Amino acid sequence: MPENFEIAVLWVFWLLPLPLLVYFIFPALHLKSASLNIVNFKKAQEYSREKPRKSALIKRRNVFTWIGLCLIWICILAAFSSPQLVADPEMKVKTSRNFLIVADISFSMAQKDWIIDGKKAKRWDAVKHMMHEFISRREGDRMGLIFFGSNAYIQAPFTPDLKTVDTMLDEADVGMAGQMTNIGKAIMKGVEMFEQDTIKTKVMLLLSDGVDSGTDILPLDAADMAKKDSIYVYTIGIGNPSLSSSDLDEKTLEEIAEMTNAQYFRAIDAERLEEIYEELDRLEPIEYEEEIYKPKTLLYFYPLLLAIVIALLLSIINTILSLTTQFKSKQT
Repeated sequence: MPENFEIAVLWVFWLLPLPLLVYFIFPALHLKSASLNIVNFKKAQEYSREKPRKSALIKRRNVFTWIGLCLIWICILAAFSSPQLVADPEMKVKTSRNFLIVADISFSMAQKDWIIDGKKAKRWDAVKHMMHEFISRREGDRMGLIFFGSNAYIQAPFTPDLKTVDTMLDEADVGMAGQMTNIGKAIMKGVEMFEQDTIKTKVMLLLSDGVDSGTDILPLDAADMAKKDSIYVYTIGIGNPSLSSSDLDEKTLEEIAEMTNAQYFRAIDAERLEEIYEELDRLEPIEYEEEIYKPKTLLYFYPLLLAIVIALLLSIINTILSLTTQFKSKQT
């Protein structure tokens, strides 16, 4: 018997002795038959010394009929008990966090020093190329987009519609937010977005290839505000700081991540960026929860079908026995 087999209405089997109660409580069905009046009936009674009886016929059933009826009754009760196979509840994705991507689209992201599919590509095109797949894997997260340069602006508010977020990402290009890199302002714009939402788990992913050039608020001051609001700020430095063409400020990005109990990653090429996204999937995994509904497979038709088959067999057997008896009586 499978472990997931259940009987939904177990009390039905208390009706098993019901036919016996009916049999013993209610009298048998008497069928009166036609009688023949005999003129000298009383004399025949005196000669035979037999007492006359009322004309009645009590139908008798053979052993096979009784066994068959009992099996039919058991099968009917089994069908009414609603046997079923109950599967484990399905798992559904749980909306558990807001995930905000804060991406640098200053002019430095236009440098063609990355390789995609064997061809040189702009840093921003490479970031978008790898981020499309990352976004598609974040099922269950409410994602948002902020792009920054000299200024920071919201490209997509928090939404579970990942396709829309992906489309909004694709529409952005280098220089749309200005030519400078204002990291502090970008973080503060993200903090403001989180403050307007109620989900407790807040994750920010900050991507930048340059050094902060803002004067309004310093990146570490903004990171401190994020920390007070329980926001994890993961930072990704784009480019290789050992090259002369790079002005990546790794120290600031590391300190931002450390202050907010997150982690810093360096992405020197597309392959490393893909590894970082996979690591982020492990650090911030998709959460699941059980569905209330449990899938059920009903099995009542099996005992019901068996009862029908037994009834048909009984009918055939009784018909054969009746014909056999009639045939023998005619021969005698």
